[in-house]
Amino acid sequence: MKIAFVASEAVPYSKTGGLADVVGALPKALAKLGHQVEVILPRYRMTKSARALPEFASLTIPFPASFKFAAVEAGTDPAAPQTLLVDCPEYFDRDGLYQAAGQDYPDNAERFAAFSLAAIEFLKRSEEPPAVIHCHDWQAALVPIYLRHTYARDPFFKKTATLFTIHNLAYQGVFPPALLPRLGLSMDLYTMEKLEFYGKVNPLKGGILFSDYISTVSRKYADEIQTIEFGCGLEGVLRARAGRLRGILNGVDYEAWNPATDNLIPAHYTPENTEGKKISKKALLEKMGALKPQLAKPVIGIVSRFATQKGFDLIEAVAPKLMAMDLYIAALGTGEPRYEELFRKLAVEFPQKFLVKVAYDNALAHLIEAGSDFFLMPSQYEPCGLNQIYSLKYGTVPIVRATGGLDDTIEPFDGQAGTGFKFHEYQPAALLACIEQALEAYRHPAAWRRLVQNGMSKDFSWDRSAREYVALYETLAGARKTASLAAAI
Repeated sequence: MKIAFVASEAVPYSKTGGLADVVGALPKALAKLGHQVEVILPRYRMTKSARALPEFASLTIPFPASFKFAAVEAGTDPAAPQTLLVDCPEYFDRDGLYQAAGQDYPDNAERFAAFSLAAIEFLKRSEEPPAVIHCHDWQAALVPIYLRHTYARDPFFKKTATLFTIHNLAYQGVFPPALLPRLGLSMDLYTMEKLEFYGKVNPLKGGILFSDYISTVSRKYADEIQTIEFGCGLEGVLRARAGRLRGILNGVDYEAWNPATDNLIPAHYTPENTEGKKISKKALLEKMGALKPQLAKPVIGIVSRFATQKGFDLIEAVAPKLMAMDLYIAALGTGEPRYEELFRKLAVEFPQKFLVKVAYDNALAHLIEAGSDFFLMPSQYEPCGLNQIYSLKYGTVPIVRATGGLDDTIEPFDGQAGTGFKFHEYQPAALLACIEQALEAYRHPAAWRRLVQNGMSKDFSWDRSAREYVALYETLAGARKTASLAAAI
């Protein structure tokens, strides 16, 4: 089956979050199952060098006011399926993918409309259309909107189905309705039944309404986003399409995240021999500035975007009590200035307990996974989460809030079975009680070894999730083909 991915980021070319990990890994898993996969991405300033495709030196982007032009380049990752990079410097040759100085680019609607149109025009030059176009998050949500409207009578796509995956419903890309005509879209779309959203245009709403099917990145999150608490204003739209909504849990790339082979940590280790984890713990504490590291003390690791969504208001509330405990906290990340300042302040006040680096550092992220005893994710909501799954593989016990993918992937430890610790109420006291429960387990070596082994034995590889997607693709492609035949009779 021919499948085209359209997304705004993917490793190793560009990344701001988990979306990039998914789009970097899922196509590889699909290709291993024998499917023909293409991945279409923007070419940003941060994107590694690519190989020019002379036949796509000029691709027309049909904006009504004035055409834009882009080139298409081939990605250079030999381990990945064919990756095509849309090179349009006017829109993508910038320092950030979506923002500058913490503020969204004011022309984001035009940027990703141009990208969506370029992806469609590139696909039209293929010998055959894809069976499915798999679009990701609001930046690619305009693809199904254009296909259902601007390209509705184009016979090339009449048998092509669309799947739209929501990675985080909170990011919706809303923009003023006056922009619709500039993007080649009719003002007829500006109604409550279509793209209107509290006086703005919401492309993510359009992706939900105009795709053949919607998926999200965990079963629990698929249920949560249909509620007022987590629906971000779109809960009614999602409930109306509940029969076309499915949660498929993200997998992880064990080629990149596996302590038995990870070259970013000082010593490899396996479930059968975990000595390398002790070496990694010592290296982590030394690298983070601990004087005379005490390896008997538990280390709680944090690698995250510093944001309220991730539960950092809870961490702020319990920080004084955490610092009274006999432990280390190793934290890495960037994000909201408030929380960056919080971590810097804690590092100054408690320099031998709160070990902090405010930065993006992939190598250090691997070392924190390997060298920590616990991994803390007290998220307010978490569509899937990947770090808790990485942690299981690294023998690092997750402490999580029971929401979204965190609830789907972590089983509470009862002394024998289970893989981690989780709390339900979004309250500082609930978080603190959960941490205390986890620390109590750490004090009992036999139970602790069972807990670590339980986690390391889990398999969240992409193979399982990829097969679920294939079954969904086949259903969608079959339904689209049947509908096309019926229309032709």
